[in-house]
Amino acid sequence: MMWRILLLMLCIGSAYADDVLHLYNWNNYISGETVARFEAQCNCRVVQDYYSDNEEMLAKLAAGATGYDIIVPTGNAMESLIRQKALRPLDKSLLPNLNNIAPAYLNTAFDPGNRYSVPYAYTLTLIGYNTEKMRELDLPADSWAAIFEPRHLAKLKGRVTVLDSQRELIAAALKYLGYSANDTSEAHWKQARDLIIRAKPYWAAFNASSYIKELAVGNIWLVHGYSNDIFQADLDAQKAGRKFRIASGIPKEGAVLALDSMVLHKSGPRPDLAHRFVDFMLDGRNSAELTNLIGSGNPNRDALQYIKPEIAQNPAVFPGPEQQARLEMLRDLDRHQRRVLSRIWTEIKLR
Repeated sequence: MMWRILLLMLCIGSAYADDVLHLYNWNNYISGETVARFEAQCNCRVVQDYYSDNEEMLAKLAAGATGYDIIVPTGNAMESLIRQKALRPLDKSLLPNLNNIAPAYLNTAFDPGNRYSVPYAYTLTLIGYNTEKMRELDLPADSWAAIFEPRHLAKLKGRVTVLDSQRELIAAALKYLGYSANDTSEAHWKQARDLIIRAKPYWAAFNASSYIKELAVGNIWLVHGYSNDIFQADLDAQKAGRKFRIASGIPKEGAVLALDSMVLHKSGPRPDLAHRFVDFMLDGRNSAELTNLIGSGNPNRDALQYIKPEIAQNPAVFPGPEQQARLEMLRDLDRHQRRVLSRIWTEIKLR
């Protein structure tokens, strides 16, 4: 009798272990409540691993990591995965909610026809600032000049951080210089390098993580950062009862929009669960939870009715047509371009 009970327990455990979705996602990029609801709906478990940078995710996969059903890369990283033939094509017959996505976010240059990808959320790379300090110092909050020009930075010395990301910082410098964020001219990259090196002595740090806290407590007054991080910094400042607010500004010269999409990795053992998860996240209520949680932009039209009004009306989360026209998505680079940019980045860091 005992062996029958043990066998039954093993069978139950094995069946439960098989009903697991492996999700490789950005940190804090899905609500715990959303995950719990999906687990209840599909009678499965979601196991998550996290990354903080596209390069980190690509490097882990290149080193041989396997078994991920779903990954959520940004466009230029997705472009690299498609080129490597690392993704599984979507079965759109299993995604009835796909029509919830606004057409502006479909059929991108990264994945024409959305053969592999379903838009999940987006962020803008822009200026975040302490409203009181910027007003007091009479500094512009609508131009990259605040980040790059010594005449402004002299008033902010030691109170500014920029992202520790070669693509993002070079893109901001290129936009300020009047070029495309995707310009690959070595001469233009060197102009961007010189602009950055000129501004660097005034900056407190290259910072891609703790700047949220530094903004919220008032140690840093101006950042080159991500819209959802700046949204979080403002929430934290309000919760702490600070006498200032943290606001976002989309520079008039233009900025980067990073569209993150759900893709199915070829090594994932459960494409059936993966499709169920993607369609689940395409439901407006489920999609809206992420925007309400972290202030991410949302390409899902059905989600708008469930998003808090103060977020839906924030132009740094939902930019209007005029602002959208000034936004660019970063494209992937080839090997030669990567080597050149890495050399330029090293020069920036060593100066």
